[in-house]
Amino acid sequence: MEVILVPAFADNYIYVLRDAASGKVGVVDPGEAGPVQAALERRGWTLTHILLTHHHDDHIGGAAELKARYRATVIGARADAHRIPDLDVALGDGDRTMFGEQTARVMAVPGHTSGHIAFWFEGAESLFCGDTLFSLGCGRLFEGTPAQMWQSLQDLRALSPSTRIYCGHEYTLSNGRFALTVDPDNGALRERMDEVTALRDRGQPTIPTTIGLERRTNPFLRADDPAVQAAVGMAGVPAVEVFAELRRRKDHFRG
Repeated sequence: MEVILVPAFADNYIYVLRDAASGKVGVVDPGEAGPVQAALERRGWTLTHILLTHHHDDHIGGAAELKARYRATVIGARADAHRIPDLDVALGDGDRTMFGEQTARVMAVPGHTSGHIAFWFEGAESLFCGDTLFSLGCGRLFEGTPAQMWQSLQDLRALSPSTRIYCGHEYTLSNGRFALTVDPDNGALRERMDEVTALRDRGQPTIPTTIGLERRTNPFLRADDPAVQAAVGMAGVPAVEVFAELRRRKDHFRG
């Protein structure tokens, strides 16, 4: 499965997908239609599927226009059916959907929003997780609880280490600056920040990352790690409470 990163707005990523075997073309979280149409026209592709992870406008704002133009099928969360216009296929946790010859498993990952889902293409080792898991970070808790988000992150953390993560925003540099404040002795994190800084200096994306890399360097996936717990003065405290404190600190971080 070919994945094309399409920048949108200030820091969003939209993903255009193509299944080579069938020629089907999809898009994940089209916050605006124009950049998607341009990417399709450059390649001579016709859109067939629109996959939505959650209801926020910067992820669905272009879906209606793209559906009308290409007659594409809109796929999203059953729990968000009342908040996603023109939804054709409503899915829940554990459901599977076909995209050409590819199969995506739907994972319910509430926290950022109550109805948030992720699409895991196991065969293509690709995860499209919207604003739940970021490179070196995680989404703000607009509708969910710390317990919900911590469980969602544990579910994603359990995927194969080689799984590529395609998240909704280019937040890696600022996330990494925060991560260094709560995990300062992590050599893998410092090495990664050197790489991230070099990529951003060249105007290049830091996405995709991988589950394995995030396990080693993302503090929000390591709230149960004694090193992170000790660094925030919460040794032996339940992981969900450590996660909540990490999220609280990140919400107020200015760096």
